[in-house]
Amino acid sequence: MKQPLFKLAIPILALPRATKRLVAVSVDMGLCVLTVWLAYYLRLGEFVALSGTALWAAGASVMLALPIFIVSGLYRAIFRYSGWPALLAVARAVGIYGLLYASIFTSISVPGVPRTVGIIQPILLLLFVGASRALARVWLGDQYLSILKQASRPKVLIYGAGSTGRQLVAAMASSHEMQVVGFLDDDDRLHGHVLNGQPIYNPADLSSLASTLSISNVLLAMPSLSRKRRNEILAQIRTARVAVRTLPSVTDLAQGRVNVSDLRELDIDDLLGREPVMPNHILLAMNVRSKVVMVTGAGGSIGSELCRQILAVGPSKLLLIEQSEFALYAIHQQLEEKLADRDIVLVPLLASVQDSERIREIMSTWHPDTVYHAAAYKHVPLVEHNPAEGIKNNVLGTLRTAQAATENGVADFVLISTDKAVRPTNIMGASKRLAEMVLQAIAATSPGTKFSMVRFGNVLGSSGSVVPKFRQQIRDGGPITLTHADITRYFMTIPEASQLVIQAGAMAKGGDVFVLDMGQAVRIMDLARRMIELSGLTVKDELNPEGDIAIEITGLRPGEKLYEELLIGDNPKPTSHSRIMKAHEEFIPWAELEARLSALEMALNVNDVGVIRLMMEKLVTGYTPSDEIVDWVYLEQEAEAQALGLAS
Repeated sequence: MKQPLFKLAIPILALPRATKRLVAVSVDMGLCVLTVWLAYYLRLGEFVALSGTALWAAGASVMLALPIFIVSGLYRAIFRYSGWPALLAVARAVGIYGLLYASIFTSISVPGVPRTVGIIQPILLLLFVGASRALARVWLGDQYLSILKQASRPKVLIYGAGSTGRQLVAAMASSHEMQVVGFLDDDDRLHGHVLNGQPIYNPADLSSLASTLSISNVLLAMPSLSRKRRNEILAQIRTARVAVRTLPSVTDLAQGRVNVSDLRELDIDDLLGREPVMPNHILLAMNVRSKVVMVTGAGGSIGSELCRQILAVGPSKLLLIEQSEFALYAIHQQLEEKLADRDIVLVPLLASVQDSERIREIMSTWHPDTVYHAAAYKHVPLVEHNPAEGIKNNVLGTLRTAQAATENGVADFVLISTDKAVRPTNIMGASKRLAEMVLQAIAATSPGTKFSMVRFGNVLGSSGSVVPKFRQQIRDGGPITLTHADITRYFMTIPEASQLVIQAGAMAKGGDVFVLDMGQAVRIMDLARRMIELSGLTVKDELNPEGDIAIEITGLRPGEKLYEELLIGDNPKPTSHSRIMKAHEEFIPWAELEARLSALEMALNVNDVGVIRLMMEKLVTGYTPSDEIVDWVYLEQEAEAQALGLAS
C-alpha cells in the first residue's frame, strides 16, 4: 500500500505551485462541508441531508474559513515541510474562525441550526485541517526528500552491457552513492535498446551525454578487457570530462557476484606499460615453496609486496626484517590476516641490515634458504642531503647481509636494485650500483651462495612514486607539482615487479644482473594530464585559464635526472622469461674492492663528504654528480665556519 501511495505522490509533486494551492483550497472547502455534516450527526445522532439550514451552515463555514486561512498564510506554507510552526498557524487560523462561527450559530443563533453545531464544527475543522497538513508532511514530504536524494546522487553510465555490467546495475539499485542512468557499449546492434530498464548508448556520444544527462562518472564494467583496448576507451572518455571508476580483474571478481564495493578509483597502471605476462609458476616456486625465506626491508613498498607474493607461493617460514617498528607491525598484521589456517610461520624481526651481529644472529638461528634484500634508502633528494647514511645503509648494509648469508649457507641471495644505478648522477643511484658491485665481487669468490641483482625502474604506488602524490594533489584541488616538463620515467606495478624479482632470482647462476623489461618510458607531464582528465577535471594552463587543476614546474631536485636508463652496456641477453633480460656489467674484484670499501667506511664514519664523493666517483664507473654537495650537516658546518671567519 505504501509503494502505490508514494508513486501517486510523484505526479502531485510535479504540479505547478498555483495548481497545488488550488488543490489545497479545494480540500479545505470540502473539509468545511464535511465537518458541518459530522457536527449535525454528533448533535442529532443521525445523518441529515445538506439542504436548507444545514446547507446554509456549510456555506457560511466555507465563506468564513477561506478568507481567514488565506490571510493567515496557510496557503503560502509548503505542506511537505509542515511542522509545529505550521500546525500552530493552523490552530490560530481555525481559532479565529471558531470564534466567528460560534458567535453566529451559538451566541446569536440561527433558526433551524442547533447551537452546539457552532462549537462542535470548529473543533472538528481544527482536527481535520491539522490532520491534512500532517498527512501531507508524511506522504509528500518523505517522498519529496527521497526524490531530492535521488536527484542529488551522481549520475553514472556503465561502460559494458555484458553480464558484469548487468550485475553492477542490480547491485547499485539500492545504492545511495550513485544513480545509473544507462549503459555504453561498443556493439552498435545494442544502441537504442533498453536493458534492465536502462537505455544503451553509443560511446561516441559520451561528450553530449555527459552534458545532457549531467554524467559525473563512467564505470568500466569490462574486467576481462585487454590493456590496449582499455587504453583506447580511456582516451575516448578523457575528452568528456567525466571521472572514471573501474572493477577489478576477472580473477578478483571470481568469488561471488559484483558489488558496489568492488568499484575503485582508476589505477594509473591501467594507462601505462604493456599487457602483464602471466608468471611462470615453476620459477616462482623454485626458491620459495616449502623453504625458509628472509626479506629485508619487509615493511617497504617492494619488500611488503614481495612478502605477500612469497606467502601466496607457500614457504615454510617467512622472516620479516625491518628497522621501522611501525612498518614491521603493519606488514605482519596484513600477512597474519592472509595466513588463515595455512601452516606457515611468520617471524617479525626488528633489525638494521647495518648491524652485522644482529643479521648473523638471525641467519644462524633460522638458516634461511633464500634472502630477498629490499632494505635500502631510495628517495633521491633525501639521500643526496644525507649521503653518508645512504651509503652506509645501501652499500655496507648489503655487504653485511651478503657476508652473513655466505657464512650461514644461504642458497640464493637477490638484491633489489634500481635503474638509477645506471650512470648515476646522485648518491642513491651510485650507492645502489656499488651494492651491485659488492655482490658481483662476492659471487666470484663465494660459489656456495648464488648472488643476483634485479634492476628496474619506478613502481606505481610505492612510497616514492609520483602517482599517489599527484592523486592527493588532485583531491586537494591542485596544483600538481612537477620538477621538469620533459622528465620521463619507467613504470611497473608493484605486484608485477615483485613477481618478476622472484622469477629472476630463480634463474640466477651467480653474479647475475637481471634487468626487467619496463616497456616504454612515460613522460610525467603526460601522466599528470591524464590523471587530471580521468578525474573528470581539466588542466589549468595558458590555453585554458579557467581549468580546474594547474601543473606547476618546480625545478629538478638535487641529484635528479631527466630520464633513467636500465643498462650500462649494450646488447642485453634474453632469458627464458620474455620480461627479464640479463646484463653484463663490469665490476672490481673482491681483493681490490674490499680494501677500497674499508677506506670508504672510514670516510663515512667521520662524514667527510668531499672525500666520500671523490671515492664514490672512483669506485662507480659513470657516476657524475649533478650538483654541489648538499649534505645538511656539511652545509651547516660551512655556514658556521664562514660566520666565525667573518667575526674574526
